[in-house]
Formats: sequence, structure tokens, C-alpha cells
Amino acid sequence: MEGRLVGGERLPTQRALADLLGVTVGTVTRGYAEASRRGLLSGEVGRGTFVRPVRATPEHTGVIDLTHNHPPVPPGDTLRAALSSTLEGMARAPGVADVLAYPPDGGDRSHREAGAEWLARSGLDVDPDRVVVSSGSQHALSALLASRFRPGDRILAESCTYPGLKAAAELLHLRLEGLAMDSEGLVPEAFETACRRGGARGLYCVPTIQNPTAAVMPLGRREAIAEIARRYAVVVIEDDIHARLPQEPLPPLARLLPELAYHVTTTSKSLAPGLRIAFLTGPAGEESRLRAAIRATTWAASPLTAEVAAAWIRDGTAERLLAERRREAAARQQLAADLLQGAEMRAHACGYHVWLILPEPWRADSFVAELARRGVAVTPAEVFAVGRAPAPHAVRLGLGGGLSREQLRSALATVADALRGPQGPSFPVL
Repeated sequence: MEGRLVGGERLPTQRALADLLGVTVGTVTRGYAEASRRGLLSGEVGRGTFVRPVRATPEHTGVIDLTHNHPPVPPGDTLRAALSSTLEGMARAPGVADVLAYPPDGGDRSHREAGAEWLARSGLDVDPDRVVVSSGSQHALSALLASRFRPGDRILAESCTYPGLKAAAELLHLRLEGLAMDSEGLVPEAFETACRRGGARGLYCVPTIQNPTAAVMPLGRREAIAEIARRYAVVVIEDDIHARLPQEPLPPLARLLPELAYHVTTTSKSLAPGLRIAFLTGPAGEESRLRAAIRATTWAASPLTAEVAAAWIRDGTAERLLAERRREAAARQQLAADLLQGAEMRAHACGYHVWLILPEPWRADSFVAELARRGVAVTPAEVFAVGRAPAPHAVRLGLGGGLSREQLRSALATVADALRGPQGPSFPVL
């Protein structure tokens, strides 16, 4: 096999390819779905899956990627200067070699103190001894799930949720169940109904600028969720990666439910994606369990990276960078609102993405394929959907990452034009 496929070529069935490669059918299904999302494949009911012909247009010689939920880079960004200054200062400091040694379990004391300070700024006061440093929020989430649950356990989540949770749950053989959402996030009544049936071991949710819907759970709803979890003794995992983006953050669930809630936050979404440091905390007495989980997965977060994050938290650099990202995100959100005027969408003024609800008769898959043909990549709702329930006809548009405002403007104009254009399948169905 040369590894080359031509337009119109029929692909093997998912089970046949899984057997050939020695992987699960689910792995192949996700691969086919991702290729379809990028406009590389098309499915024809009763006939199979086919390679789509490449149809380049002169105005789009490359792809503008709106699939990432990353911090935007402002014009004249100070990140590079801040990193150079910090690394130079670290190199001159006595004991600099300590950041290349193994840290204590859970992270160096000074790094945990910085983590506690970062958590306090989003409304959660915890002792540094209860903070564990991890290699980003995905690592924290995976370690927490592995340490707190067992294969087959039933975990509740929003009906559209962070894909990293889905990947971790599959890896650990946990059963995810999606719960109803509205414009304010997880619906408390749906949570209580699921708890009343029995067997629910945990709830995962993103209460602030939810990924992908951008919903922000108001205080009253947070209190209701906490009370239901307390009544049914359900563990809550609060992924608060966007907690620092709003100017006035709401109380975390972990503050309302300290005896049952675990809380994860990160510097990656607030400062820089490559700053893979997250801070994890849980109920009092859970420190040993969390430290053991970190040790069993990566032994420890990189102390060099943790030192950069801690230095920025201590000296004010983190707040300056955060303010820059808030301002840039707000400018890009306004750009999206202007260019997509009249479209139904959900967003937060300081968020990094937009949840675009498609008008009839667009479906997410055909809309994604149409945009791919025009040189713009977006993420369909299917990527976020939990279980087999129908996914909403929506797509997520990432406004940040390495895109300039000019690139973003071009991509959003393409999205707006596609919304106004022909609304039908982007490939023939025979």
C-alpha cells in the first residue's frame, strides 16, 4: 500500500479497517468522523464511505483553522518578552538546577502556593497542602478519573461536553451519560432525575464558559446543582479552565460543595496553550489520593514549566497577560458579532469561541464540509455529543489560537457567506 487515496475511492467498512489495523471499531469511527469533519470523506447511505475529490478555489489556497479553543494572541503580544525575562531571571537565581530535579509528590511547595493563589483569584480559598500540580488540565482530569472511579462506573456530563472527557472515559472504560442543557448550562432537573435512578457515581461539568456552548451557570443554578449532588452523594468534577476570563467570576461549585467537589483550573487557557500546568484540588483528606494519581501517570509535572507559571503568578505577569487576552478576546467576539449579525449563536464577551446554531435545513456535517471546501475548518457538534442521542445542528468556531485578526475576519466572512448560500448536501446522494 502506498498510503494514497484518490477522489471517489470507496473506503473499507469501519469493522474491516479495525480488524486490518488491530484497533477498536470506535477508534476507526472517530477517525472517519474527523476526516468527514475536515471535508475529506463523504458517506452515502447504502453504498459506504468515499474519498471526496479535492476542489480547490483560487481565493483559498490554505485552510484557516477555527477548530481550536486557544487564547488569542494580541497584536504586539508581550508573551515572548515575558518568557525571556523570566527564564533569564531563573538562570541567574541560586539553586537554579533545582527546577531540573524531581519535585516532591504533588509539586514543589512554592508551586503549590502559587496554585493556591491562582485558585483564590477565581474565588476558591484552599490551603497549598491541598493543591496538586499536574501537566495541564487533561492530565489532571485523567488522573482524577482513574483514581476516583472504576471501569463501568456511570459518570454524568452535559449533553455536549469537552471531547477530552470522552477520550479519558473511553480509555478508563467509564460510562458517560449526557444530561439536558439550556442557555444557562446543565439543567438541575435533568441532573436530579439521573441521580434518582441510582448508580450515578460522578458529575463532570464546565460551569463557566462551557465548552462548546459558552454557557455560564448562574449562582442560583450552581447552588441547585451542589444541593442535588449533596443529597445523592454524587462526586462533582468541576473543570474551571475559563474561570479567570470573566472580570467578576462566580463562586466555583467546589466552594459551594467542599465535601464532594474536585476542582481543576489551568494556566493554558488563561495565558498560553503550551504552559501545560494545572492546579487540582479536592475535598479535605484527598491529597494523598491525588498525589498518587499524578505520580502513577507522569510522576510529576515539569518543575521548570511549573516555575515559569508560578513566577508569573507571583510577580503580576500572569495578570497582565490575562488582561491582554481578555481584551483581545472581546475584540474578536465583537468581530464575530458584526460579521455574523443575524445568526443564532452563543458566546461570552471574553470567551475564545462561538457556538453557532445552524439555520434550517443545514446539518452540521454538510455545513462543515461546505466550509472545508471553502478553506475554513470548524468543529461540528457531533465531536462534543455524549452517547447516541442526536447532536444539535451547530458548530463551534474558535476565535483564538495563532490566527491574526485579518485571518479571522476572512474566515468569519466565509462562514457568513456559507450561511447565506445554498443550504443542502455538499455532496451528491445517490
